[in-house]
Amino acid sequence: MRIVQKKMRLCLGALLLIMAILAAPVSALEVRSNAEIQQEIDNYVKKNMKANHIQGAALAITNNEEVFYAQGYGAFSNGRDINGSTPFPIASLSKSFTALAVLQLVDKGLIDLDAPYTSYFPDLSPVDERVRHITVRNLLNQTSGLNDKVNPDMTKSPQYQSLQEIKPSLNTVQLANDPGTAYSYHNPNYQYLALLVEKMSGQSFSVYLKNNIFEPLGMSHTFNVSTTQQISENSAIPRGYYLLLGHPVSHTEPFWFVDGPAGIISTAEDMAKWMLAQSNGRLLAPELMEQYHTAGQSGPYGMGWLAEEDEQGGRMISHSGIFWTYKAEEMIYLDQQLGITMMFDSGLNMFVDYSAFIDGIARIIHGERPETSIFNSRNIEMVMILLVIATIFWGVYTHLRIHRSTKGITTGKLIFSSAVRMLPILILLFLSPLVTFIGAGRVLPWYGLWTTMSSLIIWLVVLSIVNIANLVCYFRRYYLAKSD
Repeated sequence: MRIVQKKMRLCLGALLLIMAILAAPVSALEVRSNAEIQQEIDNYVKKNMKANHIQGAALAITNNEEVFYAQGYGAFSNGRDINGSTPFPIASLSKSFTALAVLQLVDKGLIDLDAPYTSYFPDLSPVDERVRHITVRNLLNQTSGLNDKVNPDMTKSPQYQSLQEIKPSLNTVQLANDPGTAYSYHNPNYQYLALLVEKMSGQSFSVYLKNNIFEPLGMSHTFNVSTTQQISENSAIPRGYYLLLGHPVSHTEPFWFVDGPAGIISTAEDMAKWMLAQSNGRLLAPELMEQYHTAGQSGPYGMGWLAEEDEQGGRMISHSGIFWTYKAEEMIYLDQQLGITMMFDSGLNMFVDYSAFIDGIARIIHGERPETSIFNSRNIEMVMILLVIATIFWGVYTHLRIHRSTKGITTGKLIFSSAVRMLPILILLFLSPLVTFIGAGRVLPWYGLWTTMSSLIIWLVVLSIVNIANLVCYFRRYYLAKSD
């Protein structure tokens, strides 16, 4: 019996030893200090900023109802360091603030989410009767029936100067879809909502945000602007950049009316307070807070948030913000009580994955190894530069070969060659509608296309010039052969 007990003790001891060895990595993660985690995050952010040619950024992290980290990276053009209190445009992250302002007035009984928007503006006389069926909820959920094609946003010229100027547009617009039937991301939806906040509160939109959201949450360095010109004129905000063949080019943000959907300027420290407010019950009554963080009827876009849920992360709300020379990303894991916001002084670029910063930081906090992709701006821009050089050499080689060739050119070969070589020219000519199709109806101005994909445009231009030059040679040889 004693022998059996000894063997059982030995087996139990061995089992405990194996479990202890297996549990060691987990324990090591659990005892990491905040300083170690923050250092790992700093290293990851700086490495990825360098790989993507990003000059400056600010990061806010909240964890377990506390501010875990608020830090700046990089510097102003004059050498002054960016820190946690440096203001950045948050662009479309502003929509969640606008939605909150509307819901606060719903909480007070001043707005009904399912009432027609025009019921609050009885002086409107829309030519499209469907406009009268757009509800406040439709505007919040981006299902109003409006889109950039029927109601120009960034491409509108001249741009609006105030919220009061936007109301008459509802009189003349023809809806693209019946209200509530289709999702279409459209900034003016939130301009109309900001105007509604002004109407029902009796305050200007900026003053309402300050008195009812920023000050109550202690966001003392956060404010709202009406146009991007006010961003460019503010020396406290780092100058924005776009990337040209991997080189950051300082550029003034083009004029754009942003009051409502994209006008808020904030800091990492203030955005941390904003993220904490999503779970501390200070913003709204519980039932409205639930609606605020819930997906819409036509997809994940709810009320100023993309609301999703998965088995690992639980409930999540997120949004991104895009200007041509600034970018922002925000992700809040509601069930994990983890929030991450990052703001950048570089804009929308087809080769920069800004959301990867958020994902990598979340992995570090969870004790996982962040993934580093080789498909970053530095590598892809290098490929684009080599592609441009190779295209020039190919063009010169083809040009010389055409001149030296003694073979005749048939009509069929000339037609086929012309069709193939015209393709990059056609892509350039139809680039705007092509991007609109890919971008789910968003219509971008040409300066936006340039800042977003300047490297691709340069390559297409070079390829088009090479093809045109070679086509001229082909036609010349063809007609010379015909005349002999």
